[in-house]
Amino acid sequence: MITKKNIIIDPHNTLRKRAEEVSTPISEDDKKILKQLLEYVIASQDDELCEKYDLKPGIGLAAPQINVAKRMIAVHIPDEENPENTVSYSLYNPKIMSHSTTKCYLESGEGCLSVDKEIKGYVPRYSKIKVVGFNENDEKITLNLKGLPAICFQHEIDHLNGILFYDHINKENPFDVPEDYEKL
Repeated sequence: MITKKNIIIDPHNTLRKRAEEVSTPISEDDKKILKQLLEYVIASQDDELCEKYDLKPGIGLAAPQINVAKRMIAVHIPDEENPENTVSYSLYNPKIMSHSTTKCYLESGEGCLSVDKEIKGYVPRYSKIKVVGFNENDEKITLNLKGLPAICFQHEIDHLNGILFYDHINKENPFDVPEDYEKL
């Protein structure tokens, strides 16, 4: 099981590399990594399991964060349609195929399991995105996302491209965002 000690911390150089595509069909080793990524984010949202296994809470995790430079992510987030339920995704080779022209940001800011210091500021993201990727059964998955799920997927896909959330923050004025950006 992945624990906090397996997550690499910025400025580790793997976090700044473009991750490699996962070969298809997916290997058993890569399936195992996908499964472990998802297990971590699910377990990290349970207070008892966090305490028991020394986990840091999170809603998403990318393979580069565990020092595996491959294009794999896992996300466990509240369902936009039914917030008391959660939805889980583990995908390899995810790509953002299209996005809205409108942008949004989290009012509370973003954090990251691989960034162990608080970095304040608004991170502009697309309000809606269309993501295509593959699951552990090599099935093509297409997701139309908005709100928090869209933000989370953009954050995790950024990891696959060597980008960290704070790279998007306005350096001169971290809390400056255009008026037409939606606040979440």
